[in-house]
Amino acid sequence: MDIQRNGSKPSTPGPADYFTGTVRLDAPFQTTEPARVGGVTVTFEPGARTAWHTHPLGQTVIVTAGLGWAQREGGEREEIRPGDVVWFEPGEKHWHGATDTTAMTHIAIAEAQDGSRVTWLEKVTDEDYLGHSGQVG
Repeated sequence: MDIQRNGSKPSTPGPADYFTGTVRLDAPFQTTEPARVGGVTVTFEPGARTAWHTHPLGQTVIVTAGLGWAQREGGEREEIRPGDVVWFEPGEKHWHGATDTTAMTHIAIAEAQDGSRVTWLEKVTDEDYLGHSGQVG
């Protein structure tokens, strides 16, 4: 058993290559082989979001606070709230983050395949982020 105490790892900013806006990463965890799971608590300030990305074995996102948006390629932007559990299929291109007016925190969990948990792609445009029409909400 391994207990990682709250506050034992410092918060880090979300890398600008993979995020737009102010993003904080807390309590990252990963298991050792043969286990493949890893994750992190991510806090997005209003307007912040991930870049488009995929996961080789899928991703589970558990919203813990605030109000956010998530979108898969070819789909509509959808609202996500505390208590929501979002599953992204393996290889499904998607993004997630806060709304333009409200912060959002979630726990993101993914398994590694051949040492990789994520493939980062292009940044989400403001048009995609705001729902294609440029209209908020």
